[in-house]
Amino acid sequence: MHIAVCIKQVPDTEELAKVRVNVKDNTIVREEIKSIINPFDENALEEALRIKETNAALVTAISMGPPQAEEALRKALAMGVDKAILVSDPVFAGSDTWATSHILAEVIKKVGNFDLIIVGKQAIDGDTAHVGPGIAECLGIPQVTYVRKIELEDRVIKAERVLEDYFEVVQVKLPALITVVKEINEPRYPSLRGLLKAKKMEIVVWNNQFLGLSLNKIGLEGSPTRVVKIFTPESPSKGEIVEGDSNRKVDRIIEEIKKRNLLKWLQ
Repeated sequence: MHIAVCIKQVPDTEELAKVRVNVKDNTIVREEIKSIINPFDENALEEALRIKETNAALVTAISMGPPQAEEALRKALAMGVDKAILVSDPVFAGSDTWATSHILAEVIKKVGNFDLIIVGKQAIDGDTAHVGPGIAECLGIPQVTYVRKIELEDRVIKAERVLEDYFEVVQVKLPALITVVKEINEPRYPSLRGLLKAKKMEIVVWNNQFLGLSLNKIGLEGSPTRVVKIFTPESPSKGEIVEGDSNRKVDRIIEEIKKRNLLKWLQ
């Protein structure tokens, strides 16, 4: 069995204050901030490794991004992944979820002989949850999203997926794609031996010269989504705590209501 896991390197939530936006194309400047593996993608990696341990599977991690995304792949190798592919080229920059899905699907086709693709339910920097389903659509394979539990038997996956008020059980035949939620597992930490081994392992870099994708389907040019404007929301004004006894508090609140002409909203 061959499992492909798509992972993304995202800004560390502790570094959000340092995030800058390129005003020319409204994209995040990722090179200047500390990054981590998207948390949901760590769950995807863990689930692939658990399947590997019981089904003798080969696991390939794929990440699309700038050269620094190699750090995410190096951690994936340290966790126990067998192969790592970095999809990196300046012409991919600015790809929206449609273009990203197209690129990753073409990469998976190039890898070949896959049985299962596992992706985190969404990335914490975009929160769209588009890419996993987009890959499945491009490949023409069944998909199950928001999966919290799976059983694999005779090339059939029985998946329990989370919905807003309940869950449902879905069965699909391989090859297929699933997107996973955090409830599915607890990602392992890389061992010292794994970290040392990962340093020596090769990370293959595929650029567009190798993939040969049409420029009108990748990057900003190939992205039907356009970010028109990015801005920082105004911080809400801080509330005021009224001190004193109960009568004083009531009088103060009534005074503020009159001052701000809020009575008309209560009529």
